[in-house]
Amino acid sequence: MSSRTRFYLDKRNAKFMGVCAGAADYFGVDPLWVRVGTVLVSIMGGAGITIPAYLVIGWLAENKPRALYDLPEAEQKFWREMRTSPSQGLREVRGSFRDLDRRLRDIETHVTSSSRNLSAEIDRLR
Repeated sequence: MSSRTRFYLDKRNAKFMGVCAGAADYFGVDPLWVRVGTVLVSIMGGAGITIPAYLVIGWLAENKPRALYDLPEAEQKFWREMRTSPSQGLREVRGSFRDLDRRLRDIETHVTSSSRNLSAEIDRLR
């Protein structure tokens, strides 16, 4: 299984090699802004490093596996948050589990309470 937290070239949303689209997917931003930033850095005098770095990344990085393209939006959002801010993502997961645990305790209390047994007995008598 492929790692959901790695950098991949995004060939489905690519304009040239998929480097900017892959970076945008990795960081959870719009690919347009990554492309604009890359062009601006190249124009402002960073072309000596930006263009070769772009080409090397495009040559070395792996293509995004097909299975990762078809993930539901909620799962894509989860993995994007885990890449960009793991501690915040874990806090949200812990909070969700705490909420589920609380709800499960409420259900257990309702099912095992004596009033539930009494209600069931009254229903049988009807």
